[in-house]
Amino acid sequence: MAEVHVIGQIVGASGFSESSLFCKWGIHTGAAWKLLSGVREGQTQVDTPQIGDMAYWSHPIDLHFATKGLQGWPRLHFQVWSQDSFGRCQLAGYGFCHVPSSPGTHQLACPTWRPLGSWREQLARAFVGGGPQLLHGDTIYSGADRYRLHTAAGGTVHLEISLLLRNFDRYGVEC
Repeated sequence: MAEVHVIGQIVGASGFSESSLFCKWGIHTGAAWKLLSGVREGQTQVDTPQIGDMAYWSHPIDLHFATKGLQGWPRLHFQVWSQDSFGRCQLAGYGFCHVPSSPGTHQLACPTWRPLGSWREQLARAFVGGGPQLLHGDTIYSGADRYRLHTAAGGTVHLEISLLLRNFDRYGVEC
């Protein structure tokens, strides 16, 4: 089987109006993909930027996949959260990006968004915190339901990803 190694880090996030950010991440693949080593999901630590608006996480990603086909190429999905001084967490944004398909090192910028909700929910978010969240996490990367939502733009998650492809030439895939 062809193999893909995804090695890198979630560098951090910028452009969010909130501070004290952390990120929950995961990877989604199709049925033809098998995770040989690494973990499918994780969470970074909380970082409060002291200078500028960039929250740095430097959270490692190390995944090794085997695949029988190209359908269902891996996608990274993110939930960025902010934490207040009382330890309460509220959603700052959802986002996803496809893992690059060419070998080498890649700098990725993943834009995020969050659901707006009704005007009452927006008012409550401004004064009390919280706000609407997705019931199903797969809505982040599946287009059908996502385009019906009213959303607000969030910040950007920054990644450095290196890709190693192995045995793709044996299966007729040129890289």
